This record gives sequence, C-alpha cells and structure tokens, in this order.
Amino acid sequence: MSIIQRPPRAPTTSTLPLRTAGLVLVVVILADIMDLIDSSVANLAGPSIRADLGGDQVTVQWVLSAYTAAFALGLVTSGRLGDLLGRRRLFLLGMSGFTLASLACGLAPHVVFLIVARTLQGLCGSVMIPQGLALVKVVFPPQHLRKALTPVGPLMGLTMVAGPILAGWLLHLDLFGSQWRSIFLINVPFGVAALALGRRVLPRRGGEDPTARLDLTGVGLLTAASALLIVPLIQGRDLGWPPWTYAMMAAAIVLLALFVVSQRRSEHPVITPSLFRKRSFVVGLLIVAGFYASLSAFVLVINLLLQQGMHWTPLHTGLTLIPWALGTAVAVLLAGAVLAEKLGRATLHLGLSIAVAGLLALWWSVAHWGADITFWKLAPALLLTGFGSGLVFVPLVDFIIGDATAEEVGTGAGLLNAVQQFAGAIGVAALGTVFFTRVGHASVHSYLAAAELVFGITAGLGFLTLLLVGLLPKHAQQAHG
Repeated sequence: MSIIQRPPRAPTTSTLPLRTAGLVLVVVILADIMDLIDSSVANLAGPSIRADLGGDQVTVQWVLSAYTAAFALGLVTSGRLGDLLGRRRLFLLGMSGFTLASLACGLAPHVVFLIVARTLQGLCGSVMIPQGLALVKVVFPPQHLRKALTPVGPLMGLTMVAGPILAGWLLHLDLFGSQWRSIFLINVPFGVAALALGRRVLPRRGGEDPTARLDLTGVGLLTAASALLIVPLIQGRDLGWPPWTYAMMAAAIVLLALFVVSQRRSEHPVITPSLFRKRSFVVGLLIVAGFYASLSAFVLVINLLLQQGMHWTPLHTGLTLIPWALGTAVAVLLAGAVLAEKLGRATLHLGLSIAVAGLLALWWSVAHWGADITFWKLAPALLLTGFGSGLVFVPLVDFIIGDATAEEVGTGAGLLNAVQQFAGAIGVAALGTVFFTRVGHASVHSYLAAAELVFGITAGLGFLTLLLVGLLPKHAQQAHG
C-alpha cells in the first residue's frame, strides 16, 4: 500500500559484538525488573502505607493503580515516540525519570504526594520499557536473537512473583526506620547503575523509522478513553456509583470506537496496522488481558485477606506466598528450557488449566478452613496456581512479538506491556471493588467470604481465557503465515 510509495528508509540498525549486545540486554532486563517489581510490591505494602499516611480503602487502590494506569496510558505512544526522538535517548530519559520518581515515592510526606509520584513513575516507565526490547532486537545478529531473548520471559515471571516476597522482607527489616519507603528507595541504586551502564553500551541507532510521525488525534483519543475507563472503576464503589461514573465509562467506549476509526484513516497510526493482521498477536493480547486481570486481582486479594482480614504481618504474608513463587519459578524455567518450543500452544493450555485448578483449590481452601487457614493449608493451592501461571509467561511473549519486524517491535512491545499493565489495573479496580463491596462491615468472616467470591471469579476468567488459546497457531514460528 502506502509503504510502497514511501522513500527508501535510511539504515538505522546495526548489530553489535555479542559481548556488547549482551550488556545491552542486561540494561534492558534490569529496567524490566524495576518496572515489574514496582507494579507488584505495593500490593503487599498497601496496608502499611495506609497505616502510615492515612486514607481509606480506595486510597490503597489508587496507590496500586496510579502506577499501572499511567504506565498503560503512555506505553503505546512511547513506542511511536522512539521512532521520532531516538530509542536510546528515550530509554535513558525514562530510566532517569523513573529513578527520580522512585526517590520521590520513598520520601512522600502524604498520600496525595505518593499517588502523584506513582503516576510520574508509571509515565517514566512507559517511556523506558518499549525502547528496551526494540533495542535488543536490533543489536543482536538474527541467528542469536532468539537465544538472547530466552531468559526474558522467565525473568518477567519470576520478578512478578518475587515482588510481594521482597516487599514483605523489606517491611520486616524496616531498614533505618524506613518502613514501607524502602520498597521504592531500593530502585535508586539500581537505576543509577543501569543509567551508567546504558550510557556506555546502548547503540546510537535503534532501528528507528525516520518516516514516522505522531498521530496526535489518535494519541489523544486513546489516552482519554483509557482515563475515562479507569477512574470510575477505582472511585465508583467508594462514592456509591453516581451517574457520572456510568457516563464516563460509556464515553470511554465511544472514544475507543472513534480511535479505531481514526487509525484506519491515519497516515501515521499510533499502532502499526500490520500487527493486527497477525493472528498470534491479536489473540495473544486477548489472552494477556484475561490472564493479567485475573493474576493482578488474585495478588491484591490474597494480600488483603491475609493482612487486613487475618491480621498477619507483611513478612508472614510474604512468606506464605513462597509456594506460589516457587511454583512459578519452576514452571517458567521448564517452559523456557523445554516446553514452549516443543509443545507450543499446548503449553498455554496446560498452564491455564493448572492455574484455574489452583484458583479453585484456593477457593475451596478458604471456604473449607475459614479463619483456621494456615501457611500449610494454603500452600498446595498456591503452589498449583503459581506453577500454572509460570507456564504461561514464556510462550505468550513468543507468540505475540516473536516474529515482529524491526518496524513493528517498538509498537508491539509497547502494546504488549500496555495491555498487560492496563488489564492488571482493570483487574485490581474491578475485582477490588467486588472484594471491598462484599467485605462490608470488615469482620474476618466477611473478608473470607469476599476472598471466596473473587477467587471464584478469577477462576472463571481464567477458564474463559483458556478457551481463546485454541485460536492461536500450534507453534509460535507458524505465526509468520
């Protein structure tokens, strides 16, 4: 189509020696780890933050969702901005802002300041993350790229489950009397180290498309639609669902429809259109949405149940999640080393089936043991849930962006992360609302009943996601056709 009429692109990619390319991968993985930890640690620290800074239940949801919503809002646009301003420049800018925002979170004097700092942290993360994977894809020779990307999926999975455990440990240590603040301050030395290494090894050219332009109409519509959806989902329950909350959600749907129409007419669409002609990309994003909405809600609710409902300490709660983390760790390594390549989409079938079984087992455990639940009574269900989830991370990344071209990878990586983060924010907001509505008068038994309800819903959402897997090609490498 119009691509044929464009002038030839200037070459903007160049592979690097393997040792240097490996250091680029280290910088990018470090950025991903910082992002994933920050999107999960606040789940465990929420009650401690509320006890220190004040606020109500919706405050906890805003502390959790401010980061993920801001991250999701900026991701897709940032993928395109990398073409315009340079991926190296944006990566380093995002990393600098992320590190400073982490410092601001750790020094927050009150809850409004913390929510603003979390929002800035999410926006800076959205600038940084899409550039990273795009840079990795252009610095490695094609024959080494797949091997280089192998650890990315497992590390993402392991980091997501390690976040709550790390938070519990840091809260227990209470370093220098920092309480919950250490979970944000720990980013600062890692951010400084990543910046120093990144300035040395990141390539000047990162596969940018010099013909790219920013579609301001599309960006505006997508950002406004996302904001109109997330705000009422978080605030609605606390305010009793006034009419304006429904009006905002209806307006979000209208703006999303207008965004789709505008993209079809745009000469420089926000999202590369060729990505949506790939079945594995589209179906993979739908699976990501269901999976991460369910997973994020599960993490929130298990933490609220154990800390606020059962009055366990953050360390006790974090240690209770070890079977979940252990199951995930074993599964991601197994999937990355053997299963994803040999079994293809069957790995997703297996993983989601086990995760659903684990959530149902968790529902049964809470319903059966009630206030008598212990570490050992929850461990089998958490181990099963973690193992099933761990099998999903690696093949999902492979299906969605495994065959993206240099022109598509920035937008594709941004959209993958945006769907992951936004689905997580929606899961926390929607199912968090269900949970708090069911809690009511905040007795132990009402917390248990609310957790049962949410675990049942997440199991159902996992099952619906499982049904989508059959729409994928049998193996990721077949997605080319």
